[in-house]
Amino acid sequence: MQIGIDAAREAGAAIRGYYKDQYTVRDKGEDNPLTDADLAANHILESRLRERFPEYGWLSEESVDDPVRLGRDWAWIVDPLDGTKEFTLGIPEFVVSIGLVYRGEARLGVLYNPIKEELFAGFVGGGATLNGAPVVVSAHRELQGARVVCSRTEMKKGMFDRFAGQLTPVPVGSVAYKFGLVAAGQAEATFTPQPRNEWDICGGVALVEAAGGRCTNGAGEPYRFNRRDPLHIGVCATNGHIHDAVLGIMQG
Repeated sequence: MQIGIDAAREAGAAIRGYYKDQYTVRDKGEDNPLTDADLAANHILESRLRERFPEYGWLSEESVDDPVRLGRDWAWIVDPLDGTKEFTLGIPEFVVSIGLVYRGEARLGVLYNPIKEELFAGFVGGGATLNGAPVVVSAHRELQGARVVCSRTEMKKGMFDRFAGQLTPVPVGSVAYKFGLVAAGQAEATFTPQPRNEWDICGGVALVEAAGGRCTNGAGEPYRFNRRDPLHIGVCATNGHIHDAVLGIMQG
């Protein structure tokens, strides 16, 4: 766990140095910017984690994919800067996301918001922490009044309008950061029918499960990571108590 925490802090410090400063922004596609901060953080993570564990597989949003990873039992799955759009807009809702999987199962997660100085860490079966203090998912057991951290874009499009008066949507930037807030009991769920890549969700899945919550894809199936195709269909991460109910409204 400590190697992941140290690497996340170092990558976060590099990102902090670029925040609200001059940097180069590239465009990887629709609504998908790439900055010097992404690349600097990726270099740090790859250097620290791969050099320490050269036998592990590696999948990063900002690295050329090496199919050798598919034959490895252990694999790092990382997003050096999840929430680049928020970073470019000066909104402090982005994280360094590190996940470690064993034979397809997410086992360890570290998320670090370098602006808010929030470090979430967890190991499945070993609990979760926020800045070193133990955290667990919330005990809220009903859809009514459940806090759902959601995409600003999806909220603006009215995707949560039909849940008005039932759920409490809270717009938040980074996909991975949403998982951290659920793990820390600051929200009951995050969900979307939209596809998400493994690097967006792997660290967060491990963290939520370490904190006592539950994560599945939009069809209610457990996640399997380090696949050839990193894109997963839908996200449902909850405190566990309302998981089936959230899946019901996603599929209804």
